[in-house]
Amino acid sequence: MNIVKHIPNTITSMNLLCGVIGVICTFGGRFDIAFYMILGAAVFDFCDGLSARALNAYSELGKQLDSLSDMVSFGVLPAMILYRLMAELSGESLLNFIPLGIAVFSGLRLAKFNIDERQSENFIGLATPSCAILCGALAHYIYCTPDSFLTAWASGKIFIPVLSVCLSALLVSEISMFSLKFKKGQQKDSIVYKQRVCFIGLCIATAIIVFLFGQKFSIVFILATIIYIIMNIINYFVRGRQQ
Repeated sequence: MNIVKHIPNTITSMNLLCGVIGVICTFGGRFDIAFYMILGAAVFDFCDGLSARALNAYSELGKQLDSLSDMVSFGVLPAMILYRLMAELSGESLLNFIPLGIAVFSGLRLAKFNIDERQSENFIGLATPSCAILCGALAHYIYCTPDSFLTAWASGKIFIPVLSVCLSALLVSEISMFSLKFKKGQQKDSIVYKQRVCFIGLCIATAIIVFLFGQKFSIVFILATIIYIIMNIINYFVRGRQQ
């Protein structure tokens, strides 16, 4: 019985391991593998919560381990990815340190999440996995298609720093962002439910178009995250804060 209760923590540890491997790969210039590690960490992050609910194996240790793992995989890793990406594309500069703010604001975001009771259903601010996936997907796409327009943008001194500042601000913002968790008994005529269905539909349509044009799959994650952010920002200003 005790072994069963440790399953969620074991899965969470795999999330942490993915983050550590991702950092190593980033400094080795393998942005493609670093992105795969972010995706792997996201899968483990989803599975640890799923297993904890299924096994009723909640614990304070698991909660703290989850936050620490997320800090590495979705905070430190994406910050390192953008830092190294700037260094390789445009050389050493003080501007290269701006993306490190993502790690700082991810820490603030995770600490806020642990004590904010408003985030039981939806998120307040951009979730760290979404931020990390966007950063990782950008680096993966540039790594795999060095002649792309994104490579040209990222090679400058403005694009990545501005992106980093925007993501850092979104992480600690008060913008309500819907989660993608569908629960039993949820009303299908609710705004959040419709947002989720609409978002999934747009993602599927985007994926089909991208694959028809023969683009790298990572562009799907970039576009999907941008669509997600824009949908929530529009909803925030149209409907106001959702408590």
